Order: sequence, then structure tokens, then C-alpha cells
Amino acid sequence: MREYLMEATSPGLSPRQLRDRIQNDRSREMKYRRAIVGVSLIGMASMACVTLFQTGIVKRLPDPPTRRPRFDTEKVNSSEEAYSYGMPDGPLTLGMHAANLTLAAAGPPERYKDRPWLPVLATVSSGAQAAVAAKYLFYQMPYVDKAWCPYCVVDTLTHFATFALTLPETVRAVSGR
Repeated sequence: MREYLMEATSPGLSPRQLRDRIQNDRSREMKYRRAIVGVSLIGMASMACVTLFQTGIVKRLPDPPTRRPRFDTEKVNSSEEAYSYGMPDGPLTLGMHAANLTLAAAGPPERYKDRPWLPVLATVSSGAQAAVAAKYLFYQMPYVDKAWCPYCVVDTLTHFATFALTLPETVRAVSGR
């Protein structure tokens, strides 16, 4: 498996060469990819809290003490929608952030030249996630739940940011620049 992944993402490089290039490259593409890693970890932290609640490990998560907007993490994350995937949506979302992080970390800095499928896959995947997150933010919470989850709002913003951060590299990959 390890050899297959190395060949698929970083052909011709040794692990040492790949490490040095990923850690030391200062290109715009690597800065965006590092930002995706950071943003994904923030999304994972927020969804880790939700997952603890949804799976019954913790019984309550704190909400900001505001009247407007009305925050009710329990209502939002205990809704039928939140369990409509055959499991709570928190762990599923954690997996999506892990996929974003993995795609951002895969391959050398100039992967857009000889492995354009990596940035394109990152954009397609994160774009689909951002679309689902938008549905939750702009429809599910305000109109169906009539309550907001601050952890979910943070999560949605991280999905939007991840999608935006994938676009410059994908444009280079598709345009051949």
C-alpha cells in the first residue's frame, strides 16, 4: 500500500526528498495546501465536539449565551437530519475533513504539473462538501431546525475555506501553467 501511494502521488521521489520538498517549499501552492491542513484541523476540532455529543460520550455542549441568533446545539445535532445518513453526521464530517487534509498533504509542491488529478480531486471533493455545508447553514438550521449550532457554523466556514483554497492550484493544473 505504501509503495502504491508513493508511486501514485510522488513518483521518482524518495521519502526523504518528498519530506524536504513539502516542508521547505515556499511556493504559493504549498502555502495554500498548508492552509487547507490547518483549516481542516479546525473543522475536525469542531466536529469532534459534535461527535462526542452525538455518540453519547458527552451529554451537553455549551452554546454562546445570545438571544439572537438562537443557538441550540442539542436540537440541531439531535435532529432527524443529523442521523439521516445511517449514522450521526459528525463522524461523517470528520472523515471528510480527514480526506481534505490527506489530499492537501499528498504529493510534491508542483504536483499540479504531473499529477493534476490530485488538485482537481481536492477541489471536486471539497466543493461537494461545501455545497452540503451550505445547505445546512442557509436552509437546515434557519428554516427547519430554527436554531443554530456554533460548532456547525465553524465547520461550514472551514468547508467554504477549504474549497476556496483548492481553486488556485486546480486552475494551474487544468490550464497547464
